[in-house]
Amino acid sequence: MLVLVLGDLHIPHRTSGLPAKFKKLLVPGRIQHILCTGNLVTKETFDYLKTLASDVHVVRGDFDEGTSYPEKKVVTVGQFRIGLCHGHDIIPWGDPEALALLQRQLDVDILISGHTHKFEAYEHENKFYINPGSATGAFNPLEPKVNPSFVLMDIQSSNVVTYVYQLIADEVTVERIDYKKS
Repeated sequence: MLVLVLGDLHIPHRTSGLPAKFKKLLVPGRIQHILCTGNLVTKETFDYLKTLASDVHVVRGDFDEGTSYPEKKVVTVGQFRIGLCHGHDIIPWGDPEALALLQRQLDVDILISGHTHKFEAYEHENKFYINPGSATGAFNPLEPKVNPSFVLMDIQSSNVVTYVYQLIADEVTVERIDYKKS
């Protein structure tokens, strides 16, 4: 089961769209679920995601005004409970201990957060944490140069094979990370 994890697109305020090399990889009909950490900004961006998969879950980012997206969400995919939040209310931003507190509150196996525009994936206390970064490479106030990135999770029973796609120096790199639910 393929799950696309992305966020912080900021279209059209900070960038015009997804990099062309990413658009080529994201084809309709191959992805079953999309989990988005927010800051889509426009309904058109949401509509684009709906062309890639029918099951799209989005949480509200700090630039998603006037939307009905929830602040946090828990989604079950296969054997995994996956928590989703934007991350602007995690203080300090991206802090592992603050994220672990939210993971325990939501009682999830995997916690996905965004806001920092920087890819990160790690295990902590037998749980898995992912920040897909910014799919468009949109700048943020603390990081003017951001490498565009997104994550594809291949969920098979109690295993998740995570593929991290990053656009570095105009080349797509892919890194694989395995997580097994204990």
